[in-house]
Amino acid sequence: MKPSLDDRIARAGELARIYPGASNLLNFYGELTEFQKPIFETLRSEGNTDIHALACYFPGLIALVRRSGPKPLADSSAKLTEELLAEHWQGRAEYDPADRFFARVLLQPYAEYLASRGDIHVDSTPATCPFCNARPVVGVLRGEGDGGKRSLLCSMCSTEWLYRRVVCPSCGEENKDKLPIYIAAELDYMRVDACDSCQTYLKSVDLTKNGHAVPVVDEIATVALNIWAEEHGYSKLEPNLLGM
Repeated sequence: MKPSLDDRIARAGELARIYPGASNLLNFYGELTEFQKPIFETLRSEGNTDIHALACYFPGLIALVRRSGPKPLADSSAKLTEELLAEHWQGRAEYDPADRFFARVLLQPYAEYLASRGDIHVDSTPATCPFCNARPVVGVLRGEGDGGKRSLLCSMCSTEWLYRRVVCPSCGEENKDKLPIYIAAELDYMRVDACDSCQTYLKSVDLTKNGHAVPVVDEIATVALNIWAEEHGYSKLEPNLLGM
């Protein structure tokens, strides 16, 4: 079962206590998720699919970020309009990082609501989300028989879909010798899936080693792995909600 918004909020608070170095990020993520929750619930209760209605939440988001967000975001002069939100959703807008952040916070609950309305049937293993075509933000590993299976988790609508384990979701590289895996001893349930062909990486959460993990939250908590990967020349396939 997919973790609910409440599950994500609770996990962020738990991990903020476990990883003091990432506590500011996790607490901010928890506040953002609490902000997104009523948006999702309103959309679901009203059955509203009008993307333009999201613009009314922008002033509240600005207030939250100025109160709790990091300085670059708190000082941002971003101004989202109904038209810009629609363009971002359609992938036609060119945003600076701050604009992209604000649009993504508002669009995520909208996308997740739309994805929750019906079954998503996937006949292949696409590298991007089969519902909204966004790129994955994290991989998820689960046990299956004597081996295991990998899923990818969408960065926008939280759809999860199966994807082959030994394939780069960025360039399609299949040579396992060019797909190194890095695991830190102190974070043995998290790993960096890198690709030496395109120099990208995606972090994955191994639920067979930590069944309490909430992938999208644990991915944020383990920012130290991002730093390690980038110091070794890899670029992240898709930034998370906080732009990391």
